[in-house]
Amino acid sequence: MKKSNITGIVLAGGKSSRMGTDKSHLIFNDKTFIEHSIYALKEITTEIIIISKNEKHDDLGYKRIPDYIQDFGPVAGIYTGLTNIKTKFAIILSCDIPLIQTKILKKLINIENDEHQVIQFEFKNKNTPLTALYQKSCVTIFKKAIKNKTRRLQSVVKQCNPKNIILSEEEAIYIQNINTKEDFKTIKIIK
Repeated sequence: MKKSNITGIVLAGGKSSRMGTDKSHLIFNDKTFIEHSIYALKEITTEIIIISKNEKHDDLGYKRIPDYIQDFGPVAGIYTGLTNIKTKFAIILSCDIPLIQTKILKKLINIENDEHQVIQFEFKNKNTPLTALYQKSCVTIFKKAIKNKTRRLQSVVKQCNPKNIILSEEEAIYIQNINTKEDFKTIKIIK
């Protein structure tokens, strides 16, 4: 898949309630969490969009768009992102995966794919729809989900004929979500 056909979308509109502070601004290895997501996307995308209502994210120098539907969770964030891309594909990343690396994301785009609208990782029988490749065509499914008040992301993604890529334990560390202060302590020892 060509870089010219992929937009990077970073979701940074969550409430970070379990962390108690905006996760996107936490610092790990001299970069904010959101900068780690952006850095991993740079090499494999033509454009990066941040989905957030936080004006501080404008300082990063990328297009920022608030969720079209506030307080609806990642379903609304992905819908907003997919509505605004010009490319056929988007890699969706949450802003709370500071160990993310481009080499892991390349696994999503190195699969020849036409029938699957979502390619996501799987580890220990859990899917990762917030670290996944989406076709723009999914936007209609997300729009319908919002209209039907379906907030559960897994339910919406199931309608997009997803393909799962199984990750090893060594690879899964790169997509680990940091949701709590305890999670954060565990990654501080990783360099």
